[in-house]
Amino acid sequence: EVQLVESGGGLVQAGGSLRLSCAASGFTFSDYTIGWFRQAPGKEREGISCIGISDGSIYYADSVKGRFTISSDNAKNTVYLQMNSLKPEDTAVYYCVADRALNAHAMGVMGPYYEMLSWGKGTLVTVSS
Repeated sequence: EVQLVESGGGLVQAGGSLRLSCAASGFTFSDYTIGWFRQAPGKEREGISCIGISDGSIYYADSVKGRFTISSDNAKNTVYLQMNSLKPEDTAVYYCVADRALNAHAMGVMGPYYEMLSWGKGTLVTVSS
């Protein structure tokens, strides 16, 4: 059973940084693409960054490009999202997702509409102005 546990959310001032972690278990980590999605109140889910563990391919949404960095530690089965220069509009619940079929770009673009993704429970990020 795929299990994804997010951590690292919290309250930060605009311009600050946070690092989210996604600890994965229950599957062969290297076979999967792992992504970070977010959902703000009243808004649709957004795929913001994804990484193909086997091929290292990476996707960033335009909204976070240049500010967020995704990485993986394959020895720890963990994916990180370093978030810098945070803005109030980054406030959302951030979810870790996983899938074996989609590559990083496809997950980022199609993932919000793809029913087969495995989801973590999410971690709240609040950016104050």
